[in-house]
Amino acid sequence: MKSPMILPWIARKAGISEERAEELWRDALCYATEKTGWVGTSEYWEVAEKRLLKLVEREKQACCLPTPQLGWMVRLQSRLAHLPLLAAQSWSVACVRQLTAR
Repeated sequence: MKSPMILPWIARKAGISEERAEELWRDALCYATEKTGWVGTSEYWEVAEKRLLKLVEREKQACCLPTPQLGWMVRLQSRLAHLPLLAAQSWSVACVRQLTAR
C-alpha cells in the first residue's frame, strides 16, 4: 500500500527517518484495521491518521531523551561561556590591587 504524500514532511518535522515513518504508518494501518474492522472507510482513515500521529509523537519523545554524553558537553559549554567573565573579573581585581598598592 502506498504511504501518504505528507509522510516525509511528518518524518522531517519529528526528526525521524522516512523509513521509520513508513513503519509507523504500517503499524497505524494494522491498528485501524483491528479497531474498525473495515478497510478504506472514512472512519478507518481517521483512526489510522490519529494513530500515526500518536506513534510519531512517541517516537519523537523517545529520540529527544538526553544522552549521557550530552551532560559533559553542556557543562563544558557552560564553562567556556563563563571564561570571558572570569577573565574580566580577574583583570578588574588586578587593577584594583594595583591602584590600592600605590
